[in-house]
Amino acid sequence: MNAPEQTSLSAATDMRRTLDAAAVQQLTDRIEAAQTGARAIPKLTDDFPGMTLGDGYAVQLELLRRWRAAGRRQAGWKAGLTSKAKMVQMGVTVPSIGFLLADFARAEGSTVRTDDLVHPRVECEVAFVTKADLAGPDVTRAQVLAATDFVVPAIEVIDSRFSGFKFDLPSVVADNGSSARYVTGGRALRADGLELDCLGVVLEKNGEPVAMGASTAVMGHPADAVALLVKVLHELGETLPAGSFVMSGGITEAIAVKPGDVVCARFQELGSVAVRFA
Repeated sequence: MNAPEQTSLSAATDMRRTLDAAAVQQLTDRIEAAQTGARAIPKLTDDFPGMTLGDGYAVQLELLRRWRAAGRRQAGWKAGLTSKAKMVQMGVTVPSIGFLLADFARAEGSTVRTDDLVHPRVECEVAFVTKADLAGPDVTRAQVLAATDFVVPAIEVIDSRFSGFKFDLPSVVADNGSSARYVTGGRALRADGLELDCLGVVLEKNGEPVAMGASTAVMGHPADAVALLVKVLHELGETLPAGSFVMSGGITEAIAVKPGDVVCARFQELGSVAVRFA
């Protein structure tokens, strides 16, 4: 049975801004230095306690603007904190989004370095590739599925740059949703031939199961997470163009990894995707 659509934005629509342009630049400097230097920093609200979700997105978009200007290509977007397990793990109550750059991608079965990461963790996700533009505040699950070219299984390597892997929602949004690397594999399949809300997945580390779940954990249906992402983009003055790569959010809690670990996510219908760390 298909789950009902659950695309209400709730608190995610609150894009109030309190920081001026100089403060946004200052915080973007901090995030950029932490990401490029692989070093932990205090959460941003320690120094800016009045920082809002809208301020966090202002920092995220300024970081994206800088990296686009430097010639880095955007591949798409990611939804984050879309499952109850991740919200509980991170102590937040609403989902978020972040951008994906093409140079974040790693080949299936490849080795990901950890010396340029701070707190590497992995999670398994259903990824969408779009064939039509999506925009506006009222996008539905059906519209997302109609605009989807195919879906693939994916592993996202997240990497919060905050000390002790402790943060709040404005800080993690500014840190681009902890985005770091992503790996796709398995089979690329049309969405209309799958029950995307009923896919089981097992996440293995070094041959042992460490987490398992079902795609219904992602807002009831992964396409609902994509619809929410489009709504947040609308709030930010952005759209989701055709040809975008979109990660719909972790199905299980994030699992810490270290050099020598081999991770494999086995998806019902979609096949498996694996990556090693060194």
